[in-house]
Amino acid sequence: MNLTQNTAQTKAQNWIDAWNNRDLDAVMMHYADDVSVCSPLVKRRLNKSDGWLHGKSALRDYFTVGMGNPDLQFILKSVHVGMQSMSMVYACENGIQVVDTMELNADGLTTRMVACYSGGDTRV
Repeated sequence: MNLTQNTAQTKAQNWIDAWNNRDLDAVMMHYADDVSVCSPLVKRRLNKSDGWLHGKSALRDYFTVGMGNPDLQFILKSVHVGMQSMSMVYACENGIQVVDTMELNADGLTTRMVACYSGGDTRV
């Protein structure tokens, strides 16, 4: 997959918009069936010591919890492109800044994502 800055920017904005619209199906369209996701929130919310989720079904269940936050609002700050990968930086309604780095397959779907946080309280 040849990922351009414009394509990555569009993918990131579509993901942000899907979250802000509480459209779980649109969010999930960005992920491969065999996706793996690592996040401090996975560790804290699900008590998974390594912070990893595996598979689209587990990720959907996890994201369902996040969409339950009535105040949730993401603002896209920047998008960075790598080799078959991209990172997006966004801010949450609670002041937390997030960097999600995603490895993409040939279809442009996320197969592996690592989330990093700064500021605010990531325990919620």
